[in-house]
Amino acid sequence: MSSEPAVPPEQAPACDPCLGGIEAISTAVLAMSRHLEVREVLRRITASARSLLNAEYAALGVPDDHGGFAQFVVDGVSDEQWKAIGPLPRQHGVLAAMLHQVTPTRLTDVRQAPDFGGWPAAHPELKDFLGMPIVDGTEIVGALFLANKQSPEAGGPRAGFTAHDEELLRILTAHAALALGNARLYERSRELTLAGERARIAHDLHDAVSQKLFSLRLTAKAAATLVDRDPARARAELAEVAKLAAEAADELRAVVVELRPAALDEDGLVATLASQVQVLDRAHSADVTFRQADVRALPPAREAAVLRVAQEALHNALRHSGAQSVAVSLTGTASRGAVLRVTDDGRGFDPESVRRGGRHLGLVSMRDRAASVGGRLTLESAPGRGTVVEMEVPGA
Repeated sequence: MSSEPAVPPEQAPACDPCLGGIEAISTAVLAMSRHLEVREVLRRITASARSLLNAEYAALGVPDDHGGFAQFVVDGVSDEQWKAIGPLPRQHGVLAAMLHQVTPTRLTDVRQAPDFGGWPAAHPELKDFLGMPIVDGTEIVGALFLANKQSPEAGGPRAGFTAHDEELLRILTAHAALALGNARLYERSRELTLAGERARIAHDLHDAVSQKLFSLRLTAKAAATLVDRDPARARAELAEVAKLAAEAADELRAVVVELRPAALDEDGLVATLASQVQVLDRAHSADVTFRQADVRALPPAREAAVLRVAQEALHNALRHSGAQSVAVSLTGTASRGAVLRVTDDGRGFDPESVRRGGRHLGLVSMRDRAASVGGRLTLESAPGRGTVVEMEVPGA
């Protein structure tokens, strides 16, 4: 911004501060890269930038296509202050300028900038200002800005942002663009996975429940025609109606369990898996049990993968194997990882013939889920000998 207040040039920083800056950036980059959800990555970027440059306030805005912000994250403002400030800002003033140019904005007093448009009454007072666009290729995907550079000494005079600060923030935002891009890819992948889950459940409904209901309808009609001329056969047909209705109810309960959202975020993997096993035990005639030992919390993506593999293995055991008992175990490992094991006493199958026949029983999906989080999945089965599915995932 050519019209911004002049910022005096500085001397090149000494080597020790450079090393300190590199270490601080390394810490900030590691903090950002540990998370996959977009909102959490935005929070980490904002907090890391504020800490790195010793600013009083920091904010990060991701623009939408309607002149506002799809997401806006702040650091240094309390929840009460944020509520008092009111609605999210629009793309105007200094923020708008930052979203339309790839160069940084460094000001000694943001209130004196030609583009300054004021702020709400509850908004904190900002003076010295450093803003940096977050650029992914040629696209500006966000704007990160800091305000009120703090003195290293408590109560000391405010120093203002320096050219060295600007360079540190430029490096940080380059890494932030990568972290944000990875988070978006992860969320898109998760959306596609959920879409695949919905398609599979819809397929199950069509293949299992719909066919059961169709058979039930035909059998009920047959019973109705036999009531007068052959009461004994009519009673047999009605018994078959009752059997088909019970099977349809079991199928529907199983599908409902799969549709229920997992409470991983609130309850964690162990409690969520235990709850689902309890529901399946009530919904099916098979005896379904769960035990766990020495399980520590895993990163969210790994917990989600373990849960989905467990669900797929349970689905196969309860819907296809004819098992009378299914045992689920989750055991912690010395490396702070976990081993999931789902064992059933069903009819089993030859894994090679299943692959040759084009029916995978979700095996490809389970292996892909395990591999996506650095884990390993093995399967043991043979006709008449049941099935064991085992998944091992590393720790944090």
